[in-house]
Amino acid sequence: MTDKVLNWGFICTADINKALIQPLKESKRNRLLAVASRTQAAADDYARKWRIPKAYGSYEALLASPDVDVIYNALPNHLHAEWTIKALKAGKHVLCEKPFAMTTTEVDAMAAAALETGRVLAEAFMYRHHPQTLKVKEMVDDGLLGKIKTLRGAFTIQFKREDNYRLRPEMGGGALWDVGCYPLSYMRAMLGAEPLEVFGWQVKGASGIDDIFAAQMRFPGDILAQFDCSFIIPFHAFMELVGDEGTLIVPMPFAPKMRESLFLTREGKTEKISVKGPGLYEGEVEDMANAILDGKPPRISLADSRANVKAILALFESAKSGKPVTL
Repeated sequence: MTDKVLNWGFICTADINKALIQPLKESKRNRLLAVASRTQAAADDYARKWRIPKAYGSYEALLASPDVDVIYNALPNHLHAEWTIKALKAGKHVLCEKPFAMTTTEVDAMAAAALETGRVLAEAFMYRHHPQTLKVKEMVDDGLLGKIKTLRGAFTIQFKREDNYRLRPEMGGGALWDVGCYPLSYMRAMLGAEPLEVFGWQVKGASGIDDIFAAQMRFPGDILAQFDCSFIIPFHAFMELVGDEGTLIVPMPFAPKMRESLFLTREGKTEKISVKGPGLYEGEVEDMANAILDGKPPRISLADSRANVKAILALFESAKSGKPVTL
């Protein structure tokens, strides 16, 4: 244990940064120290608005700062690998937003840089740290549903700003990369296994990204799973886990609030299970502190992140070829 406080730096001024500001301010072992942007004026404005002590007019200047311990990388998807590796080689620990990278080759390069530098690197799947997710995993592992047979899920959200990088394929945009990665990650985590075979369909939008993606997967033990994701359907999210002894419905799986409910049905009776938890993003912030200061392994391993990217790429390959893909 150590009484050191970790100084964090935002490597851009992305909207998602706001989700970490309060958790960092409230944490006893973490502190938001700095922000960087592509111009000094933009960095100064952002720092002034959110009361961040230091502002840097370039990403390179932030990485060169000896005062910053941890970089939160919320750059557009196609820049995750490049700037994560640069940050690691600059001696910084990195919490990188999902999707972790665009290829498994990039993931391997990121992992190699973390190993070489001895820095902590983790993917920012915030829901994985929430008590609700941990409760669902406990229920599955304890056999309350019996043997899992099928899983279903969805995550859809509308993006109407045409200048959003998520609508640009060359920047790693698209529904599967951005929101489909959640149900895929969820299913893999609950089963503790990787899909053996996947099949995907997609409906492309005007920009060339997948506006809608539907996936089917076969896991070991003849467990079948399916999910859909979209950028043109209003918000819709859920997870359903079905075993030979019960069914569990999770109405808010990917962005659970401080009070949520699960619905477990067994022998024809449905039980409402309440789950309390901290703010959604507190868990990933404290998980980084646990890894850096206490030497604990991050809850989301680099192997886990690599497997999620591998499955996404297989789904895209299937959608393109019109055939199932074996992993």
